[in-house]
Amino acid sequence: MPLRHLSLRDFVIVPALELALAPGFTALTGETGAGKSILIDALQLALGGRGEAIWVREGQPRCEIGAEFDTPATALPWLRDNGFDSEDGSLLLRRTIDAAGKSRAWINGSPATVGQLRELADWLVDIHGQHAWQSLTRPAAVRALLDGYASADTTALSDAWTSWQQAEAALAQARAAQDGLAQERERLLWQIGELDKLAPQDSEWDELNQRHARLSHAQALIEAAQAAAAALEGDDGDGGTLPALAQAQHALEAQRGIEPEFAALLDVLETSAAQLHDAAHTLHAYLRRADPDPDQLAALDERMGLWVGLARRYRRPPEDLPALLAGWRQDLARLESSADLAQLERTARENREACLRAARAVSARRAKAAPELATAVTAAMQELGMQGGRFEVVLAPLAEPAAHGLESVSFLVAAHAGSTPRAIDKVASGGELSRLALAIAVTTSQLGAAGTLVFDEVDAGVGGAVAATVGRLLQRLGQDRQVLCVTHLPQVAASADQHLVVSKQAEHGSATTSTVSPVAGEARAREVARMLGGERISDTTLAHARELLQPAAPPRGKKAKA
Repeated sequence: MPLRHLSLRDFVIVPALELALAPGFTALTGETGAGKSILIDALQLALGGRGEAIWVREGQPRCEIGAEFDTPATALPWLRDNGFDSEDGSLLLRRTIDAAGKSRAWINGSPATVGQLRELADWLVDIHGQHAWQSLTRPAAVRALLDGYASADTTALSDAWTSWQQAEAALAQARAAQDGLAQERERLLWQIGELDKLAPQDSEWDELNQRHARLSHAQALIEAAQAAAAALEGDDGDGGTLPALAQAQHALEAQRGIEPEFAALLDVLETSAAQLHDAAHTLHAYLRRADPDPDQLAALDERMGLWVGLARRYRRPPEDLPALLAGWRQDLARLESSADLAQLERTARENREACLRAARAVSARRAKAAPELATAVTAAMQELGMQGGRFEVVLAPLAEPAAHGLESVSFLVAAHAGSTPRAIDKVASGGELSRLALAIAVTTSQLGAAGTLVFDEVDAGVGGAVAATVGRLLQRLGQDRQVLCVTHLPQVAASADQHLVVSKQAEHGSATTSTVSPVAGEARAREVARMLGGERISDTTLAHARELLQPAAPPRGKKAKA
């Protein structure tokens, strides 16, 4: 059973309510103003409807709504993905709204958002209001209904259309910017040409500075190397560090046999002597190749001057020139790519063809389903007292493909035999509109995933034998899905498997309150009699009520549900 239980606390004029709901068709009735639609309002809030302070019973800090469902198998992946436990097979939605209008929500005891409640609603409840026909005048709703009947998935079509529009926008932008793109391209080519003459390399500026410093200080470097070599070797082999080191080695070597500690010191002196000889050798090698080179220094001055000149022109540090050149080349590549009109035109053409292929697939399903839907709704209209009436689904080709396909979808109705089908909003009778909406709802009720269907006074403007037919149709729906219907028609109420009565009490000195109670047997007969004849129930109306209830009794072997 989809909807098991509904609980309310301080909701509008309901102080407290715990209501168990049964499978099949349940009718909700009550006197005018008793608040028959309160349960529907509460259910809509539990499913993510707009929460406002008006729902809180006067004088109370908050209201609370709870709805318990059987967990639909199709909703299990969503529940798992969103972290909501559903191990026992039940799904509990809870929502509170305080006197300031602040709302909180829970799913199976875990905090949830109102948006998550709305996402779950598609699997749980489908509500048809008394003005449901109005949605049938909106192109998107009409198209969605036909697509649902045709099992036409328009996701691929919508994606293909978006890609096509993006490609067309890129092409239009490129065409409009051609003059500006040409000027920008010329500017980039000239700038790149200037820097290409310099051909600056990464880290080259640092290397140039190092080489320039060495060449500009060449004489000082030579003199420093000569002084260092002299300090190591001395003049004519005398007075330098290396001769002194040799003397120290010789002195210790003479006494090595007497003092063992000298051996370690000799090793240190030997190592030091070797390293100093290497240093002296390196200094001599440096002096052999070191020579002031004014020509090379002049060449470095010239190249560094080019770096500095271009850096000043483009207001960048010299070391940024290689990165600047690389960035201009990337900009030029992007510019030339965006200016490739042939490629952009090819992409737009290919995306249009992909969109058309997806649209034709959807159109084929619509074309097949349209007459089938028309036939089914026309048949339901005959049952609802619109004999000779006709329902048509019109597919009108569009000049250009749209996000929703190649055609517009509209519903036309001929309410009577011989009349010309017209747009739904042109049908004059309110009763005809309600019956038509009911015929469509009954025909398409099995399209959605929701296990519970709610009809809120969709039988407005209906009476007599047609009312009995409405009751039978709703009862038939109740064999496959749970149906809740707010009704003012005794014939509809008498067809229900269960009957709930909404009543209002105004106690002296207290606020008005509303209660909901299941009725069966004689109590149900008296409620149907009230619906037939008003508050004064006569023996005649009571007998008529019992007569109405007799055909609605459950088949043998099936226990009645209250």
